[in-house]
Amino acid sequence: MDYIAEYDRTDPKSIEKYSQRMVGKTFRQILEEDEDRQPMMLRETRAPYGSAKVSVTKRNKGNLGQIIEESFFHYACNSDSRADFYEAGVELKVTPYRENKNGTLSAKERLILTMIDYCQVVNEKFEESHFWNKSKLILLVYYLYKEEIAYNLDYKIRYSRLFTPPEQDVKIIQHDYYIIVSKIKAGKAHELSEGDTLYLGAAPKAATSKNRRKQPFSDELAKPRAFAFKNSYMTYVLNNYIVPGTVTYEPIIQDKTVDSFEDYVINKIDRYRGYSVSELCMEFNVDREKKPKNLEAILAYRILGIKGNHAEEFEKAGVVVKTIRVGKNDRIKESMSFPTFRFKELIQEEWDDSTFGNYLKETRFLFVVFKYDQNDVLRLRGCQFWNMPYDDLETEVRSVWERTKQVITEGLRVMLVNGAWRNNLPKASENPVCHVRPHAQNAQDTYELPDGRRYPKQCFWLNNTYIYAQIDDEIKVDQIY
Repeated sequence: MDYIAEYDRTDPKSIEKYSQRMVGKTFRQILEEDEDRQPMMLRETRAPYGSAKVSVTKRNKGNLGQIIEESFFHYACNSDSRADFYEAGVELKVTPYRENKNGTLSAKERLILTMIDYCQVVNEKFEESHFWNKSKLILLVYYLYKEEIAYNLDYKIRYSRLFTPPEQDVKIIQHDYYIIVSKIKAGKAHELSEGDTLYLGAAPKAATSKNRRKQPFSDELAKPRAFAFKNSYMTYVLNNYIVPGTVTYEPIIQDKTVDSFEDYVINKIDRYRGYSVSELCMEFNVDREKKPKNLEAILAYRILGIKGNHAEEFEKAGVVVKTIRVGKNDRIKESMSFPTFRFKELIQEEWDDSTFGNYLKETRFLFVVFKYDQNDVLRLRGCQFWNMPYDDLETEVRSVWERTKQVITEGLRVMLVNGAWRNNLPKASENPVCHVRPHAQNAQDTYELPDGRRYPKQCFWLNNTYIYAQIDDEIKVDQIY
């Protein structure tokens, strides 16, 4: 039977319907079934799959897409710049997801869409761009990733659905696209970061960390990058557009005509600038007497119209809400903590692919700032979206991370100084941006060191002085309320 009789490659729905035949099968089964049918099929000319020297390790996931293209849809894998099913305008993407211990589902990784040609993209409009032509209609094939499965051919395909970003998502994606392009036009392609944007990121895409490409408005070489839907966005797509029956989070934006999501959020919170925490509790019917630990964050969500503590757009973008209290002396008492790290895991990492470094590279924060006035009344001062500047990350944070790795590798030293136990991990006084210190419940809350000793859990912290310096001047300015 000819593949043309099995599906119509000019019809997206026909392609999707045919793709359902692979659901529930492993990649190995698809290969074996194709080999059995091969004599009966009229095929496009292509090399036998075995001749491609395909790896069957779990790391070479690119070959899984090749299997779907050649052994299921029966078209030759190629480097054509058009969409895979160009007659129907459908791009094929094969991507993994996880089943978490709590029963939830999450994308395993970002979805790489197209490489960014720094010299070409600056001349393209979003609607006519190579990126959008290959991303506006995608056949998403999700397979279940399991650590215990030894060979990638044994991963099982669970879902195959056509996906088009909904209207409000497209507005945010378009805004993200132009943020990336504007940075390239400013000669800063080498400073691109996934934290710059919300749903669409400029993801590093190189065989080695030393790979670099030319950019049009600077002599400095930049890392190769690709347009990619972020991991957080792909998790939301999986749970709300692919898997049926999943409850969605509340959206912040109800008006589909909003052009800038970030401006919308900032303006909405700024309407309550100057309100005390007590006044906000009364305004939004929040019981302050229960003394919730995250009271200011709850109030921020209520201002945005969210009844719970999860907003649809924040979940899609992986936006992390951080509330900041500024004293009347213009100082922040607390530094900002991050998740604890395991000593033995950290020393196995390299900076370019480190857990902490990647978190800061990829994450966009919403700082919601409160300040005590001269009468010790805590008042809302405003908010801002923020991600760590490139130079701060690649210079100061990197030096602290590398020093931490060195200390742990060489053997962490513990000393008794003035009656208190101290270690030789990087301190706040040694770096203007960040440091390392304990983040354990008690002395018994420990992780194992490489030498077998156990030591209280540690984490990276952003210095309180650094956080204050990052707050917009407009938010800092004292006003009479």
